Amino acid sequence: MAWVKDRENLHIAAISSAKAISKNKELASKNTTSNRSPNLGEISLTSAPRSSAKINAWRGEADFQAFWNLYHQDLEVLPLKKDAREIFKELELSRVEILGGKKYKGAKQNIISHIEQKSSELINEKIQNQIPFAVNLWLKHVSGYKFSGAAKEIVTNFKTVFLPEDNLTLHDNFIKNLDDQSAFEKESLNLLRQLNLLKEHSNDSMEEDDDVESPGSMEQDNAELTESGMEIESENITETLDAVDDVNDDLLQEASIDMDAKSIEEEIELSGSYKDIETEKTKIPYSIFTTKFDEIIEAKDLSTREEALRLRNQLDNLIKPHLTTIGKLANRLQRLLLSKQNTSWNFNLEEGVLDTARLSRVVTEPGAPLSFKEETEKDFKNTVVSLLIDSSGSMRGRSISLAAICADIIGSTLERCSIKTEVLGFTTKNWKGGESKKLWLANGSPGNPGRLNDIRHIIFKNADNSWRRARRYFGVMLREGLLKENIDGEALSWSFQKLLKRPEERKILIVISDGAPVDDSTLSTNHPLFLDDHLRTIINSIEEDNKIELLAIGIGHDVSKYYKRAITINRAEELGEVLLEELTELFKN
Repeated sequence: MAWVKDRENLHIAAISSAKAISKNKELASKNTTSNRSPNLGEISLTSAPRSSAKINAWRGEADFQAFWNLYHQDLEVLPLKKDAREIFKELELSRVEILGGKKYKGAKQNIISHIEQKSSELINEKIQNQIPFAVNLWLKHVSGYKFSGAAKEIVTNFKTVFLPEDNLTLHDNFIKNLDDQSAFEKESLNLLRQLNLLKEHSNDSMEEDDDVESPGSMEQDNAELTESGMEIESENITETLDAVDDVNDDLLQEASIDMDAKSIEEEIELSGSYKDIETEKTKIPYSIFTTKFDEIIEAKDLSTREEALRLRNQLDNLIKPHLTTIGKLANRLQRLLLSKQNTSWNFNLEEGVLDTARLSRVVTEPGAPLSFKEETEKDFKNTVVSLLIDSSGSMRGRSISLAAICADIIGSTLERCSIKTEVLGFTTKNWKGGESKKLWLANGSPGNPGRLNDIRHIIFKNADNSWRRARRYFGVMLREGLLKENIDGEALSWSFQKLLKRPEERKILIVISDGAPVDDSTLSTNHPLFLDDHLRTIINSIEEDNKIELLAIGIGHDVSKYYKRAITINRAEELGEVLLEELTELFKN
């Protein structure tokens, strides 16, 4: 299928376009999510999306980094507090994007798509978290950009709350100084003063302020792009730029020509092509090229203690807005679970333990017999719960944050109820195959190699470990660079086998994921439903076996096409209520 074979070409084309636009042939590239303040001399860009509807936004992510490398320079270091620094960076980003958009009309549309996609992600955040990005949108708005949907709403809210008076002089000064970074920075400082985010500091006060950093500290000193360096590029690069753009546009257009606006999951579901061209005789069963490079690793071994603490604090900050609601819901669930575990008494028996509460009858009714009671245990099976978390690249951002919050809520609540819980994750060690693919190439690239990447299964918490000690490493789920590709079937089989070995009577497996399994190297060398079919086979065998109860939580995606029992969580606000309802139903049985 086109989306499998051409995603790598799309990525190569986007990087080539960025190098051409930035006039820097030596521009380094990394297959990771970009920072809002890019580093000079490099570009970070994930693999092309699996939906053509998201291609323009993805290209916009490459374009704004190219414009940063073309127009931005590291100037004098300015000491600013965190809030002011974030806005200062977004103003500079907006400046280079506006300049780039004037020269490259197609890139302008890509950047608008990228902005509108990011706005839809931010619209449900607190307004304080939207401010830096809102300032970026506001500057584009006053320079003539037209937004719709969430982006328009964010700009309107910002103007209403922070700039209720239309300051034409401020607008004009920004627009007038777009080509002069030094003068533009002065206007940026004026805006920060107007927003009451810039105060004059003495040297002593700046030394005491731990929150003061310089906006230039995020760029590498040795990657500085000077005016003289830009002038040296000469007209030769300018002459070839249009040609390179044309070639890359053609490649991007050709690569996406067979794609529609659906996600990969929808394409797989609707494409009956694989089943049409195959028979049971020709269908190749699931196989693995090599397990030599696979690993099962504990979360604590994936980060330093300092990084684990920082990421745990980051996760705690994500959980903070929901603590009150989560606490109430967790207590309700805890009461339900404990009520099922506690013992009860049978009263008015002829023998057993004397019921002292009814001894008064000896005085009031001298002829009445003594009353006895007997303790009985409720039928509550010893239970273990395993949480399996999709730690793939498509979960990056809000999805993995929701998954981490889910794991923390479920795990801590069940632990308080003396129900053992383990938390697992799955991803791959590398993008695009890693050592497995290198070995395959060295062996002459035989056909239908099977799974062709190095899997990484992560243990965040063993069932027998204490929650208090294990939770410090939960933040590792958010670690940049951890999230790569996802081979769900093998991960599900691994967690299933771990649960089977547990001594508890009742075993529950909860999968937290955002959709279909995807691994570029495997899908490009096998039939297109290779991973999808394997996942369905594993799910069916677990559900039919009945030894383990299987539940799936879809993060932003409906996963009921795979799992019989599935729920979907789209926003953090839904988290507590949806989890309580589903877990309550689960433990009523």
